[in-house]
Amino acid sequence: MKTINDYNFENKKALIRVDFNVPQDENLNVTDDTRIKAAKPTIDKILKDGGAVILMSHLGRPKGEFNDKYSLKHIAPKVSEILGVNVIVANDVIGDDAKEKVANLKAGEVLLLENVRFHNEEENGDKDFAKQLASFGDIYVNDAFGTAHRAHASTAIIAEFFPENKCFGLLMEQELVAINKVLTDGEKPVTAVLGGSKVSSKITIINNILPAIDNLIIGGGMTYTFVKANGGKIGTSLVEDDKLDLAKEILAECEKHNVKVYLPIDNVVADDFNNDANSQTVKSDEIPDNWMGMDVGVESSKNFAEVIAASKTILWNGPLGVFEMPNFAKGTIALGDAIAEATKNGAFSLVGGGDSVAFVKQFGYDDKVSYVSTGGGAMLESLEGKELPGVAAILN
Repeated sequence: MKTINDYNFENKKALIRVDFNVPQDENLNVTDDTRIKAAKPTIDKILKDGGAVILMSHLGRPKGEFNDKYSLKHIAPKVSEILGVNVIVANDVIGDDAKEKVANLKAGEVLLLENVRFHNEEENGDKDFAKQLASFGDIYVNDAFGTAHRAHASTAIIAEFFPENKCFGLLMEQELVAINKVLTDGEKPVTAVLGGSKVSSKITIINNILPAIDNLIIGGGMTYTFVKANGGKIGTSLVEDDKLDLAKEILAECEKHNVKVYLPIDNVVADDFNNDANSQTVKSDEIPDNWMGMDVGVESSKNFAEVIAASKTILWNGPLGVFEMPNFAKGTIALGDAIAEATKNGAFSLVGGGDSVAFVKQFGYDDKVSYVSTGGGAMLESLEGKELPGVAAILN
């Protein structure tokens, strides 16, 4: 796996695909700069070597045409602030302004090209567009894990034009190492915590990780599909009635692989889907009519914490309850505490997937776990065992 540490960038122009698809407020100010900060070590290394940096990114979904709202000029001040370098901004991607600014770029300077998705050719994986972009750099660096699952021009196709001079950035390397720690290199016992609403969205992940894990903790909305499949009463809880047989098959597969499954034994239930609804704690398979499961109960949290404490490698994807409502966030908070404690005691913990990442950031666990993935969809596809085009393009 070639990374930027295998190259000296002195007097070279590094063309880097970054993921600066960051959230903004109504005034287009960046509200979460995590992804920009994540790319900084790669950019710093290249500048320290005496190289120049050309950054490519997308922002939002402009659908192949210019839209000022999605212009990268609005995030350039934040990029400059984080890098400590005055970032030069091109007003196009492969046009005259970009070409002129690339030609004049000196060692130690950083150029930010305009949003690559202002061209339909980007998402279509157009070879000519990729070739024009490739002409800007001496070495291609992919450091955009968040888009590695897309076979777009700047994330995968472009690598063809750098047969010898292509590599991963430090963020991509970290992401791939973290996933491999769970899937192949994890110290045992390995525990996966899967939450979220639907069994159907997690089935391929479960099937792929079974040979690698020892314990599977199931929470969130998909709990109730498993409970109902086992003959329990779930009231009006979220359920996929057409996936009951699938839930049984998953449990049978877990048994076949000697994976211990931990479902909640008690749940906090409510008579309405809102924070101020009446609530009570009941056994998971005895939820009364017209009540719905909203969180795991205290006994379940204790069980889960014991499993986590005995684990050496932990994967967390998906919350255990409706954490957006404070009254139903306690189970997920207890899980966060358990994973933080295990990490402090030497376990490796990887958190990934939109809701889990949102939770750890909101509740301050992001520096208490080993690694928080920057790529939601890309990480999930990795866990499903799919080859990511952006990764394959560098490895092949």
